[in-house]
Amino acid sequence: MNKVKIYRWIVFLLAAGYCLRMIFLSDYTEFSGPFRFLTIWALFCSFFAASRMMAIEEGRSTKRWDGFISMTAVVNAMVVYLYWSLFLNDPASVTRDGKLGEPYLEIYLHALGPLLQWIDAIFIHRVFRRLKSAALWLIGLISVYICWIEFAVQPLAATPRGTVTNGLPYPFLNSLELPDRLTVYGTYFAAAGVLLLVFAGVAWGIRRLVPQRAMPQAQPDNPGSAA
Repeated sequence: MNKVKIYRWIVFLLAAGYCLRMIFLSDYTEFSGPFRFLTIWALFCSFFAASRMMAIEEGRSTKRWDGFISMTAVVNAMVVYLYWSLFLNDPASVTRDGKLGEPYLEIYLHALGPLLQWIDAIFIHRVFRRLKSAALWLIGLISVYICWIEFAVQPLAATPRGTVTNGLPYPFLNSLELPDRLTVYGTYFAAAGVLLLVFAGVAWGIRRLVPQRAMPQAQPDNPGSAA
């Protein structure tokens, strides 16, 4: 078994294990349990991306999923940056009690897991070639997530509690009026755009500096597809 296949199996099995942990061992006291959080959406995107790259590695698929995998890398970067910047500024703004959770979860979800996905996406799979496709995936996922927390989670969850509303997954959002929350959501789209360009620049440099290994029969996505 070659080194890349071993690496991809490790990434895939870790992502699968954490997904199963989130499904079966999470607290579902509030509506949708862990699926209120963008971190968990990013985790499941990483799992699906890892499964597609394993399928390519084993010759079971010829579709590269460049747009989706690029989107996943950017969303992981958003999760890492937003979580740690908010936590370091005010721990209570992103955690219920102002304290980090279990170390094995925090380290994987907000550091190791994203790092493993970035390594494959940039150095092995060599994505960030189809920026329009990646941008469409980003716009779609962020839009669906915002609608999910505003129109489903917030009305059906009682906590966290804020000075304006209750139920939104991140405590600081519940102390913002809707126009202010829309401004915050706007920054998510802006951050995604900036990170997409940063990743694209890094990936462009890597493609020119680091030789690419032969890929097992992977073909480009259909130009008319956002996948």
